[in-house]
Amino acid sequence: QVQLVESGGGLVQAGGSLRLSCTASERTFSNYDMGWFRQAPGKEREFVAAIRSVRNTYYADSVKGRFTISSDEDTVALQMNSLKPDDAAVYYCAAGWDVFSNTLRLTSSRSYDYWGQGTQVTVPS
Repeated sequence: QVQLVESGGGLVQAGGSLRLSCTASERTFSNYDMGWFRQAPGKEREFVAAIRSVRNTYYADSVKGRFTISSDEDTVALQMNSLKPDDAAVYYCAAGWDVFSNTLRLTSSRSYDYWGQGTQVTVPS
């Protein structure tokens, strides 16, 4: 059973930065593609970024150039810079099998099999 645990959320002023981390049970990162999603109150869960390897990453247009996803043996991180009030949401780490096979699959929450509990990011307007 894959278990994902997010951390690093908090309150930050607009223009500031946060770094989210996701740790997983052993061998998850070598067996699965990893993604970050977010969900704001009253809105659907939306794709943020995904990673398969250092050279294989993908971002939602809304975060491109501001967010960076990375991974090492133990952690998948999401570095968030130039944060905006629209970035406020609960952020979820997710693991999916071969989600990089096409863009539609990669950005759909239904493609991911395992989810963390989420971490809150607050950016006051």
